[in-house]
Amino acid sequence: MKQESIKFIGEVTAELRDENGVLKDTREIHNLVVSSGLVHIISRLTGTTQGIMSHVAVGTGTTDAAAAQTALVTPLDARRVATVTTQTQNVANDTIQFVATVPDTAPYVGAITEAGVFNALTDGTMLARTVFDAINKTANDTLTITWRITATPA
Repeated sequence: MKQESIKFIGEVTAELRDENGVLKDTREIHNLVVSSGLVHIISRLTGTTQGIMSHVAVGTGTTDAAAAQTALVTPLDARRVATVTTQTQNVANDTIQFVATVPDTAPYVGAITEAGVFNALTDGTMLARTVFDAINKTANDTLTITWRITATPA
């Protein structure tokens, strides 16, 4: 008997633009869908009332992403920094995309090195986390994070 399995692949694009909209930095980053995120996905299939993934947070942590993590290592704020403004689903490719913009105010400036997707403004469940080389954001910069999660046969 053939056994099927599914894996979730996450890809993140981070674009840093100056106050005139000029691209200063761009990153293509892989991420880890963490254990709590996988549990959340399965729980939604059974009709639980957990909230949908709706927020992105950034921080300065540099610890590698690990399946057991449930939060950023060093978030810049206890609240999620950006509400997801675009959430699209492409059924043909089994992909969902979240787009969020990090505010251009303190404390969201400096060397940003981690990000995560969550289902609440505070606390909540983390779906995925990624760590990357520092993106140096000034107060006038805009950081846009586009996060794609794809379900694919393993």
